Amino acid sequence: MPIIETENLTYIYGIGTPFEKKALDNVSISIEKGEMIGIIGHTGSGKSTLVQHLNGLFKPYSGKVYVDGQDVWENKKTVRNARFKVGLCFQYPEYQLFESTVYRDIAFGPKNMGLNTEEIDKRVKNAAEIVGLSEENLEKSPFELSGGMKRRAAIAGVIALEPEVLILDEPTAGLDPIGRQTVINMVENYRETTGKTVIMISHSMDDVARYCDRVLVMKKGKVELFDTVENVFADSEKLDSLGLGVPQVTKVMLGLKKRGFNVRTDIFTVEAAKEEILRLIKGRGMQLD
Repeated sequence: MPIIETENLTYIYGIGTPFEKKALDNVSISIEKGEMIGIIGHTGSGKSTLVQHLNGLFKPYSGKVYVDGQDVWENKKTVRNARFKVGLCFQYPEYQLFESTVYRDIAFGPKNMGLNTEEIDKRVKNAAEIVGLSEENLEKSPFELSGGMKRRAAIAGVIALEPEVLILDEPTAGLDPIGRQTVINMVENYRETTGKTVIMISHSMDDVARYCDRVLVMKKGKVELFDTVENVFADSEKLDSLGLGVPQVTKVMLGLKKRGFNVRTDIFTVEAAKEEILRLIKGRGMQLD
């Protein structure tokens, strides 16, 4: 059974006003437990609107959303359950930090779940460990932390809910290269150690290609593509027509191919490119210094 499923999901902003806009148009997708899904598309393509339906923040204009086989909008209880099963971390989540200490901020969600003090403490410390926050950090005001550490604290607040699905909307936006890589490594480690489903909206084709199992491509509220990383990025012409492009390393391999080198172009990671280039060099009998 899929952990997340949408059935002809449609959503319209500003119904009956001059600003009326169909943000989602008959979106039907199915996501399995344990998958890491990348969502890509231009601004306004419906990415954020879609994920805000997956935990009941938005109610569909028409269509259905199912979490673990349960219709999210069946009743008030199913909506509440969905919001704990599907944890959503907005873009720039550090702007939502508000408590006096990092510990209290991470504990906010578990407290709302009605958990006892011992369970809350366990979840806070476990989430802090996953994102790389020390006990010393937990006692600080969140506003004393660096930008990257604030981002980790905000993500920890969602992880502490122990959701079945973790959704991250542009988790590396605005971070420097080191902070960006730290957050991406943290997400990958979380997924590997917990086996939970992760959905990540990203403008980085490289991150999506390297870490995701499948890619959902959105355009004007519709599903343009939803397939494996290999199949989506193999269709470079399609992605170019959408203004999305392919990972940088794939562009390198396509460039080598155009120059007459017999290399594969279904390469999406630096490691795979290295192996392919070494294969080419050895095949030509070239010496490496």
